Amino acid sequence: MTIEWRYRIEQDLGILSVAGHLGPDAAHRFIGAVGWVLARGTGPVLVDLTELRGWSTEGRLAVAEAARRLAAAGRPMELAAIPADGSLVPGDDDPAVPVHCDLAAALAARTSRGKAAEGRQEWRTGGWPA
Repeated sequence: MTIEWRYRIEQDLGILSVAGHLGPDAAHRFIGAVGWVLARGTGPVLVDLTELRGWSTEGRLAVAEAARRLAAAGRPMELAAIPADGSLVPGDDDPAVPVHCDLAAALAARTSRGKAAEGRQEWRTGGWPA
């Protein structure tokens, strides 16, 4: 089983939405999506897991690796709607990753920090749910 992903930019915020199950077979696809994000944006990244049905240990490790790669590029990462079957526990050297209960809460927190989202670009895999 694999994942589908969609990446959009709203002003300086990149939103990477992931659907499916982030298991061992999909971790490389997720890392590829993060490479896409790195190539097409410059600001913070919000990883929206609302449509993710679950994740394995390998999936959680891929998300932690994404946080490290993004931080190395000067792009902080936040998570929205992590699956109920696990949590992301950063290692001692990993960047802090704020977690929001859902996408609306993540965007509201950003707006309350004075970062309104305007303008939009979007890319997605062919199987992204309509």
